Amino acid sequence: MNNRFLINYTPGSTFLHKLNGTTKVIGFIAITIAIIATFDFRIMLAIFLLCMAGVASMRPNWKPIAFMFGFLIVMNGIIGSLMVIVISPESGLTKTGMETVFWSTANGRFYLSWELLWYTWAMFFKRVASLSSAMLFVLSITPSELAAGLNSIKMPYKVCTIVSLAFRTIPDIARDFTDIKNSMMMRGVELEKASLSKKLKQYIIMLVPLLMSSFAKVENISNSMDLRSYGKCKGRTWYSEHPATKGDYIARGGIVLIFLWCAFYIIFFRNMHAPLVDFWCPWVPQEISGYWF
Repeated sequence: MNNRFLINYTPGSTFLHKLNGTTKVIGFIAITIAIIATFDFRIMLAIFLLCMAGVASMRPNWKPIAFMFGFLIVMNGIIGSLMVIVISPESGLTKTGMETVFWSTANGRFYLSWELLWYTWAMFFKRVASLSSAMLFVLSITPSELAAGLNSIKMPYKVCTIVSLAFRTIPDIARDFTDIKNSMMMRGVELEKASLSKKLKQYIIMLVPLLMSSFAKVENISNSMDLRSYGKCKGRTWYSEHPATKGDYIARGGIVLIFLWCAFYIIFFRNMHAPLVDFWCPWVPQEISGYWF
């Protein structure tokens, strides 16, 4: 698991790695539904801790994970939160039911409230929880297991094969890009110490041979699949999809509980006894928020 793409091409040896593709796919779907269904920070925190415990159990290479987390948190989390604060400062009142302003401009157009900060933090953490679940899924599954798992939930096997091939070509494209870059540097093109504008110009030039080599590989793969009569049958088997083991049954039991909890939460807490506001806030009174738990 020391690759820099966070994609496994050979199964690992931990409990999560040994689960089959079907279990991993339906588990990811269950966790995703749980994240989408709730705006309660307490539930999102529990999901985040569960996912990060799963990631830690696989003993991954933390360097690319930290980089990916940092990049997505800055681009999607912090920038998105700042945009909410600037464009819609009244979100604290509309989303939590209360507003305690502690700073505002002279004309009152821009202001900050504790509830607005809580709302942006809850939305930010919702994105973090989603990212942690996606990271858990990507680190635990191989492209072949992903294709087999998608096919097991009735997705057409041709689409599953496309998904598998897309993941498998990422290292090849990266290797071709590195080879083209090294070839240009050997011919005297300065890329390491060049200015940003020059680097961008050279990288755009490098895209032409990269695209040509990628299209050539696509043609080779297509011809190979045609020679093997791919697509002639209505179904296919997957060499990576092994029968369910004891660990799969244990994991599927937990997944069933997640699905049942999602159904109960959506029906009971979001419909029959829906709160008055979307986001739970710890200091907003029950009579304002409608949250009684």
